[in-house]
Amino acid sequence: MGTAVYPPPLARLIASLSRLPGLGEKTATRLALHILRRPQAEVAELARTLTDVKEKIRSCSVCFNLTEADPCPLCENHSRESGILCVVEGPGDLLALEKAGGLKGKYHVLQGTLSPIDGVGPKDLRIRELLERLEKEKISEIVLAINPTTEGEATVSFLVEQIKTRRPEIRLTRIAYGIPMGGDLKYMDNWTIKMALDSRRDA
Repeated sequence: MGTAVYPPPLARLIASLSRLPGLGEKTATRLALHILRRPQAEVAELARTLTDVKEKIRSCSVCFNLTEADPCPLCENHSRESGILCVVEGPGDLLALEKAGGLKGKYHVLQGTLSPIDGVGPKDLRIRELLERLEKEKISEIVLAINPTTEGEATVSFLVEQIKTRRPEIRLTRIAYGIPMGGDLKYMDNWTIKMALDSRRDA
């Protein structure tokens, strides 16, 4: 059923929601009708929140994570290990690592991965800024926490080459991928098992 049967304001809301990633017309329609049923004050608060996010959230000028203050609180936190720099694809990956609590260093958000098919090259990512940080900051280790996709592997290879050329003394590490805690081998795919074997450590 098309949106033409709805009043124009509602049809426009459905069309706007449909443009969000992962939302088809049916889901967008369900959300729009839900919003319509909510109290006016709640809808007004949602509208203000959306406007606030768009107006106030920006990229940190140091690490390029999403932030309201610049530099972001993570970059301004002097209790973190400044010699360890963790490189991630996007803010969601940074958040996942912070929630896990395993890293107390600083971050650098690439804002994507290399993807020649999609026309995404080194100049489209925050790679130049990363290399500039290597010259300015006393970094002893770079943790490459890039997702193990085809694009991620290409990005890692490029970064390793660039970093080793400029700062060969910096230790380069990658987070290990493989069997999750509580995982069952018989339910894992071959690639996951291979990565677990390749990433094995001494017991």
